[in-house]
Amino acid sequence: MNWLKLISNKRLGMEEMHSTHKDDRTEFQRDFDRLIFSAPFRRLQNKTQVFPLPGSIFVHNRLTHSLEVSCVGRSLGNNVAKALVDKHPELKGTHVEEIGAIVSAACLAHDLGNPPFGHSGEQAIGTYFSEGEGQLLREKLTDEEWNDLIHFEGNANAFRLLTHQFCGRRRGGFVMTYSTLASIVKYPFASSLAGSKAKFGFFQSEADDYLRIARELGIKQLSTDGEPLRFARYPLVYLVEAADDICYQLMDIEDAHKLKLLTTDETVELLMGFLNERKQQRAKEVFSAVSDTNEQIAYLRSTIVGLLIGECTNVFMEHEEEILAGTFEGSLIKRMCPTLKQAYENCSTVAIRRIYRSKDVLDVELAGYRVISTLIDLMIEAVTHPDKTYSRLLINRVSSQYDMQAPTLYGKVQAVLDYISGMTDVYALDLYRKINGGGLPEV
Repeated sequence: MNWLKLISNKRLGMEEMHSTHKDDRTEFQRDFDRLIFSAPFRRLQNKTQVFPLPGSIFVHNRLTHSLEVSCVGRSLGNNVAKALVDKHPELKGTHVEEIGAIVSAACLAHDLGNPPFGHSGEQAIGTYFSEGEGQLLREKLTDEEWNDLIHFEGNANAFRLLTHQFCGRRRGGFVMTYSTLASIVKYPFASSLAGSKAKFGFFQSEADDYLRIARELGIKQLSTDGEPLRFARYPLVYLVEAADDICYQLMDIEDAHKLKLLTTDETVELLMGFLNERKQQRAKEVFSAVSDTNEQIAYLRSTIVGLLIGECTNVFMEHEEEILAGTFEGSLIKRMCPTLKQAYENCSTVAIRRIYRSKDVLDVELAGYRVISTLIDLMIEAVTHPDKTYSRLLINRVSSQYDMQAPTLYGKVQAVLDYISGMTDVYALDLYRKINGGGLPEV
């Protein structure tokens, strides 16, 4: 793969049009602004990241997480852009210098496709088809369509949201640049290759869009004719992934401390593991001047974010040739120096045991399963039997942007999933309660 071809400001759906804007923003900065002002992005403020949405203690939701990932991604992208221009002077003055803006925009978008109730929402959708009532649809769908449903993936759904022509929306969805769109596709292959981890990058309905983007940018294709689409990762995906890895790991530990799932001593010990002796001494000096424990943890977190950004930049540049050849395996985080990698893995181990399996988190996941499964069941019944009175009532309350009358069963099911995955936690719960007679609207 070649940097000069990989970075393009061409827009999906506006390939033949040239920008006539008079302000100083680049096309990639426009991507960022379109996302910030979009309704799907605003809805992230009411979607669970890990912990239940806050009462008196404010923890991260999908919106604050995405904003923080975007900041880290911008720093990573700027570092890499500078390093690339230093290493390859011929790239000076090209779009390569704008990698920071591209990664920042992609980071904003990386969670747009996630349904309500955190990762349990994705699992609830997939298992509805693989284990629940959705199994009844198996014989009516192709193998490719069925794999899309049983392996439902938020990453693929984000790509759909940004590229799909929903009812009433101009062609090309958000009309984003090719490079920003490519940067969010973490698993660049079809759902039939999802495997046991149930990870893939695009639904069958958007496969042609990704193929067009890949060919335009020169992304290496790993599959041959007749095989399911599979590509090497677009290089900037590694930076988006690293920014996400850095943020969710450290912020989950910080939130767990605020919620008293971890003691201050436990949290400090975990985070000190990232620091060398000199930085640990500096942290202790700060602690002697700042007595508030939350501020102490925040200081450690900010210090570690800077360390990890620098380390991931170094890893990316050290393995640039492998990344461009499409042979680099794993993530940047997993290739860090032994000390930082071990400290990161220690945080992961504690997070799995003490955070992700905590009662509050599991309660949200249980509730999410029930709410989402019920809503899918009712909406699938409605779109497959639209002549029934109750079906018409349900369909009539759905926004016209969702094509509930699509000509194919696959299209109808996708419309249902578009509708449900776009809901906030509160909206989904409120609709669930209303449908189940849990309360009537006020008059």
